Amino acid sequence: MEASALHPCYTPRRVPVCREMHLRGWRFQVREWAGKAGAPTLFLLHGWADLSATFQFLADQLPDDWRLIAPDLRGFGGSQRAGATYWFAEYLADLESLLAAMLPKDEPAIVLGHSLGGNIACFYAGVRPPRVRAVIALDAFGLPDMPPELAPRRMAAWLNQMAAPVGFRAYPDFDALAARLRLENPHTPQAHIHYLAQALGARGDDGQVHLAMDAAHRYFNPALYRAAEAHAYWRQVCAPTLWIVQEDAQWRRSMLKLDDAQYRAATECFRDFEEVRLPACGHNMHHSRPEAVAQAVVQFLARTGAARRAP
Repeated sequence: MEASALHPCYTPRRVPVCREMHLRGWRFQVREWAGKAGAPTLFLLHGWADLSATFQFLADQLPDDWRLIAPDLRGFGGSQRAGATYWFAEYLADLESLLAAMLPKDEPAIVLGHSLGGNIACFYAGVRPPRVRAVIALDAFGLPDMPPELAPRRMAAWLNQMAAPVGFRAYPDFDALAARLRLENPHTPQAHIHYLAQALGARGDDGQVHLAMDAAHRYFNPALYRAAEAHAYWRQVCAPTLWIVQEDAQWRRSMLKLDDAQYRAATECFRDFEEVRLPACGHNMHHSRPEAVAQAVVQFLARTGAARRAP
C-alpha cells in the first residue's frame, strides 16, 4: 500500500491468502482467512462498489479459528470484468460454483453478505435450501416493486445507456479518494477510511487513482424488480436468517424508497428470522462498526447452533 501523507492506515491483525480461481469459465480473485479444523467456515459476499479486501475489519473481529472465504464478485476488484451489463442471476451461479469448490457437498454453508451480497445470499438460500445452514444479511432489503407499466421506458433507457460511454471519477491520489469516502461514511474511523481507499483504488497508467471495478457496473439492469418474486424466494429459505440493519431507517427510506410496511412485508417472508439494529453505523456497517457486527454474528450462530459443524 502507498503511504499517506495525511493519515495512518489500519493494520490488519489476520492476514488473508489471496488466490486466483476459475469458476464457470470466469476468473475470480478470492481471499481466505485461514481457520482451524472443526471451526465454522463463513462465505463473505461484498456489496456494490466494494470488494473482498474490505471485510478485513470484520475478519479481525471474528474468532481467529473461523475460516473466512471472500470472493471479489465478477467485475469488482481483481475478478474478471465483463464490460457490459451484469445480471443478478450470474452472482447466484458464481456462488454455487464457489461453494462446490471450497466446501464439501454434504456440508451446508454459512453465508454472510452486505447489501448486494446480502441479497445474493438470501435469494440463493431460497433456491438451494439444503445447501445453506445460516444466512446473515447486512443492510440487504431488496428493492421496491416495479410496476409493469415501467418496462418499456426502462428498456429504452437501458438501450440509451448502452450507447453512451461510462466511467468512474478518477482521483489525483489516495488521500483524495479517502476524503470522498470520509464524506460518504462519517461513522467510519479515519484509519479504516484510508485502508478502504488503498483497497478500493488502484494507480492507473495516467498516474491517477481509479476505482478497482468495471465501470460497466454503472449500467442498470433493464429487468424489472418484482417484490412478489423476491418474497417467493425468501419464503423458501429454511436456514435461520439474521438481518443486521441500521437503527436509523432514513437510508432505507430515502435511498431505496422502501417504507416501513414494505420492510415488514419482506422480513415476514423468512421462517426463522432475527433482526439486530445498530446505531451510528451507516450503510457500510462492517467498515464502521465491525466489532458490533461480529458480536451479533457470533451470538446468532451460537444461538441457532449453526456454528457447530454438520455431523
